[in-house]
Amino acid sequence: MLVFWLWEKNKVLASVKTTTSSNPVNQVSFSPHNNTQLCVSGSGVFKLLRLSEGVLKQTSTARVENFNFLCHAWVPEDRLIAGTDTGRLLVSESGDIRKEIRMMSKEGQSQADRQVKVMRLKEAEVVESLSACPITAVFSYSKGFVCSTGPGTACLFEKMEQDSYRRSREIQIPPDPQGDQLTLADGQEIQSMCMSPAEETLAISTTRGQLFSVNVSSADMNKEQQLHFDFVCQPFHSSPITGLSICFRKPLVATCSLDRSVHIWNYETKELDLYKQFQEEAHSVALHPTGLFVLVGFSDKLRLMNLLVDDIRVFQEFTVRSCRECAFSHGGHMFAAVSGNMIHVYSFISCENVLNLKGHSGKVRSIEWSVDDSRLVSCGMDGAVYEWNTQTGKRESESVLESCSFTGVAFSLDYKSALAVGSDLTLKEVQDGQVLRAVPADQDAHTAIAVSHSGRVVFTGTSSGAIRAIKYPLPSQRDWFQQRAHSGAITKMVITYDDQFLLSVAEDNCLLVSKIIDKDGRGLKSNRQVVHAEEILVTKLELEEKNQSMMALKMRIEELQMEHEYRLRLKDVNYNEKIKELSDKFQQEIKSLKTTQQVMNVEVETCKRESEKNSADLAKKHVKQLKDLERSFNQKLILEHEKFQDLQEKLKKTEEDYKKQLRSAEQSKVQALEEATHMYEAKLQEKTQLLAQSQQEAQLKISVLNEVIKQMEEDEELKLNAVQIKYEKKLQSEKEINLNLKGKTDDVKHEIRCLQAQVRDQSADTHKLQQERQSLRDLITALEGDIQELNMQIFGHKQTIENKDITISDLKGKIQQLEKLKFIYEFQLNEFRKQTETQKEEIKEQREMIMTLKDDLQQMDKSSTQLKLSNSDLRLKLKAKDKEIFKNLQKVKNLELRLTRIRSDLHTCVGYIQEPRKLKESIKILYAHHIPEPGSVERDSEDVEEEEDEDDVQTTLTAQRDELEKTVDSLKMKLDNSDAEHNKVYEKMKKVRDT
Repeated sequence: MLVFWLWEKNKVLASVKTTTSSNPVNQVSFSPHNNTQLCVSGSGVFKLLRLSEGVLKQTSTARVENFNFLCHAWVPEDRLIAGTDTGRLLVSESGDIRKEIRMMSKEGQSQADRQVKVMRLKEAEVVESLSACPITAVFSYSKGFVCSTGPGTACLFEKMEQDSYRRSREIQIPPDPQGDQLTLADGQEIQSMCMSPAEETLAISTTRGQLFSVNVSSADMNKEQQLHFDFVCQPFHSSPITGLSICFRKPLVATCSLDRSVHIWNYETKELDLYKQFQEEAHSVALHPTGLFVLVGFSDKLRLMNLLVDDIRVFQEFTVRSCRECAFSHGGHMFAAVSGNMIHVYSFISCENVLNLKGHSGKVRSIEWSVDDSRLVSCGMDGAVYEWNTQTGKRESESVLESCSFTGVAFSLDYKSALAVGSDLTLKEVQDGQVLRAVPADQDAHTAIAVSHSGRVVFTGTSSGAIRAIKYPLPSQRDWFQQRAHSGAITKMVITYDDQFLLSVAEDNCLLVSKIIDKDGRGLKSNRQVVHAEEILVTKLELEEKNQSMMALKMRIEELQMEHEYRLRLKDVNYNEKIKELSDKFQQEIKSLKTTQQVMNVEVETCKRESEKNSADLAKKHVKQLKDLERSFNQKLILEHEKFQDLQEKLKKTEEDYKKQLRSAEQSKVQALEEATHMYEAKLQEKTQLLAQSQQEAQLKISVLNEVIKQMEEDEELKLNAVQIKYEKKLQSEKEINLNLKGKTDDVKHEIRCLQAQVRDQSADTHKLQQERQSLRDLITALEGDIQELNMQIFGHKQTIENKDITISDLKGKIQQLEKLKFIYEFQLNEFRKQTETQKEEIKEQREMIMTLKDDLQQMDKSSTQLKLSNSDLRLKLKAKDKEIFKNLQKVKNLELRLTRIRSDLHTCVGYIQEPRKLKESIKILYAHHIPEPGSVERDSEDVEEEEDEDDVQTTLTAQRDELEKTVDSLKMKLDNSDAEHNKVYEKMKKVRDT
């Protein structure tokens, strides 16, 4: 069943049945161009599916019953490349398998440069496959694709044309350098492939659980040497891990596995320190407390090995077959090994069998030593938990449950009771042969147990791969903290001596390092202070080889120094010659430039002389022109003065005419005013007379009308009303006329007033004109003074203009000459610049060369100074050794003096050989004189001096060895750097010579 998930929402979008149980699916992948399209491949299965409207629909049907597809990959243009178990590469277009990639080898072509063609695939056609081995992995990238072509091998194919590929390189997994036999990893089939986003690194995973990578960049691909895969970080176990052990003096963990390998890990750095491959399967492992030795149990023998710097070597074998469990004592002086139902105890110092503990009727599954190494607890498949006395070999307590098969046992904190786990799904605490407490488990059985050194926590591993933390003393109910750790049953568990890490191994081939913390996230506090040592084991042969290599390196350094000095001298000579040549060239060029400068100075002087002559001529011309301009300006001034006089006369005449006009205008105004007053007075009299007459007539008419009204009141009321209305209208009109006449009289009076105001204004204007006349006269006098001043200024300006014209003419001539010279100089400067630019470029190049050579010389000086310092250090060490040798010689001389004194005293004693009493006394005196008492000061001081000398010798030897190793490493680095620098300098010299 294929299920299509929307993982962000934990929602199933669609599901479909793709195959039957007899035809398994090997790979499912999405299209990189469309996330709704996917491909399913397997045994007899090759389908393209698309999600539409919530349903997965099959978009193609192909006949693939005879093919077993192990892998596939998407290539551009929505194509698919699929690999089969018979080594065939098939190409699918729109779901139909139409083509096959075949190898077409040509004569004269190497295997890595063979052409690959895409051929049409006919029905029921059987062709030669690309590889006889199954193709288990395919991966496509921008330049082509990669596929596996055999155990531990992969091939790169580059796309050449639309339907052709080129097999560019073949990459293999290298032989195991730590194995006993140089065999390729034949059993390692490539499971999957991936490539970095920059397409520079290819990574693979194998069936043995290993990760490899290789650099496939263009630079590395162009090299002709064979490419090999390298471990991504370190080699892992490929089979279930059967043994686990730690040591006290170092942060090391030893594991063994059914893959015939032993690994030594560092649980602080999480790195692999050592590993070795053996011919037999390793069932158990134990590290010595010092971390310098390891005990490994094989099916045929038990081997004790040394952990060297870069190897694990066997130095003792024991005839203990099928050793499933082994453990060193805490002191390291003994170790126990299990063979079936018997426990063998050996002495680590003498390698002799000390005890054989018999009592189990079934196989022993677990053992553990007490802290004082006086007791040992064991459990087995017979349901027995025994506590042994390692000094007498007797059982101190026993507990047997036949219904249970125990798999793990450990001491409690006080070492009075033992904790055991087994197949009955319970954790038991056993003391004096009785079960004190039992903690029931759930469906998962406990398979391993470990107790913290603080005694507060007990860790157990289950058959499902979970780790449980249980408080101690044990609770009566199920109360623990559980964490999922492994995917298989846990086989071993160990807690480090500082209670910081929990180490567990399982059948899933994994070693898990867990940090132990409390509920607040803090680490457990330990009363022990563990100080890790840094000692390592080194054989005498390796030391001698290193000393020989050091001597050879010293000789090589001396030779290189001589060669380097010789090369430096040659370079100095060559560079001095070049510098001389360059200096000569530059001096010649400087001389030529000086001569050209002198020539240019002469030309400049001649140009100055010519410009001075031209300026004198121009000055004469300007003098003549100024005189002419003065004459013309004087004539113009005379004309202007005459015009000014004429204008003054005209002003006088206009003033007189204006006065006459003012007088006549005043007289006319007075006459007009008198006439207008007479006229308007006459009109007023007439109007008043008319008003009086009209009033009289109106009165008469009114009286008449009154009489007529009285007579005709009854008959003509209507007529009277009309007449009244008419006459009223007439009265109103008359009144209006009178009002109009009154308004006209007011207008006339207003006009008279205006005329009077005009007369006043005219008189004020005349007064103003008189004032203006006086002001104009003052202005005329001021303007005459200004005219004189302006004439003076005009005369000065004329002189300055003449001078400026002269200078301008001179400057124009000079500018013309300078432009000519500028053109000539620019032309010459351009030529000089071109020459100087080329010379500057050459100078820059030579300066850069000189700077690089100076840098090289400085680096060489630094290296030489460092070498001198190392030589001085070695000389100091030699002086110290000479002093020690001198001390030893003095000691030898003192001893020889003692011997001579003893001989002389013995010779005197021999003279008393016939007198036994004197002989006895002389011998006592000799003994007292030459052999002091054990508590005397002389004896103690001599012994202390000898012991101190021995300690000093050992310390100096170790210090000298460390310093010599450091100096060797530093000298190696310096040699590499000096070789690289020499090569760079040599290449630069080659380039200089070629140029």
